[in-house]
Amino acid sequence: MIDDQQLARLRAHRSNIQRYRNLLQTSLTELERQFVERRLTEEQSNLESLATSTRI
Repeated sequence: MIDDQQLARLRAHRSNIQRYRNLLQTSLTELERQFVERRLTEEQSNLESLATSTRI
């Protein structure tokens, strides 16, 4: 069963993922792009782990 805190964390990860995807559509330096891509990967991994642990 998913509780309110887990739901809020899922929403936060999804929001962060969307924000990073939007940033990648803008003009970034190579260093900025690498940072955003790394954070995007981390957020996707965190979302997947949380989703697996809550079995949604």
